[in-house]
Amino acid sequence: MSEHVTRQRVALITGANRGIGRAAAEQLAALGMTVLVGARDPRRGEEAAIALRAAGGNAHAVTLDVTHHATTREAARQIEERFGHLDVLINNAGITGSGQVSPQDAYDQVPSSVDLNMVREVFETNVFGVIAVTNAMLPLLRRSLAPRIVNVSSAAGSLAIASATDGPLAGLPASAAYTPSKTALNALTVQYAHELRKEGILVNSADPGYVDTEINNHSGHLTVAQGAAILVRLATFGADGPTGGFFSQFGPLPW
Repeated sequence: MSEHVTRQRVALITGANRGIGRAAAEQLAALGMTVLVGARDPRRGEEAAIALRAAGGNAHAVTLDVTHHATTREAARQIEERFGHLDVLINNAGITGSGQVSPQDAYDQVPSSVDLNMVREVFETNVFGVIAVTNAMLPLLRRSLAPRIVNVSSAAGSLAIASATDGPLAGLPASAAYTPSKTALNALTVQYAHELRKEGILVNSADPGYVDTEINNHSGHLTVAQGAAILVRLATFGADGPTGGFFSQFGPLPW
């Protein structure tokens, strides 16, 4: 039996020490994958990895701040040295820019008065950080028989949904930071999918839904496990799975 058949599948999740990323780590570990818990804070990352191992999973902490590219490159080096490949990358780390408030209270992002420094900070994490991590991990993903990239987006990033005057997001304050960053992330998903399709690397965007997490001051109605389910589904698509798509738990979403 070949090395490719017998070797352990390895998944890296950024921002995985809590919230949706942590739940995705738990679910992938339960499927038998080796899970790499990406976290800015080494202590919190290790605590999450220990908890996953205590629950029977195979997990390891990886210090990774998506806005500091030296840590991204170092994480790739460590993964190569320890595992030699990567099968799944979930770009989960993200910020709202408004701190821990519900979307209904994020009036500081209104385009006509937004602080440009906030916009830059949000894009640095939600867009540029995804490019940095993805490009650092691509050499490792190319060594996988079934490489998958999942970008954690939001329904707010859908131009079709966000522009509907009678749609589900119509009552939210306008946003020049978080919402456009997710639209840009969706555009990146399409471009990476276009480039990598011929290599068999499936790249998709996921909308976890309105999940109860610290990022929205626990105002969401879904559990983190429910939100993580679509991430795990996209991470485990078969070879005939879609690429360059945007999905929620209910199916494809419009761009």
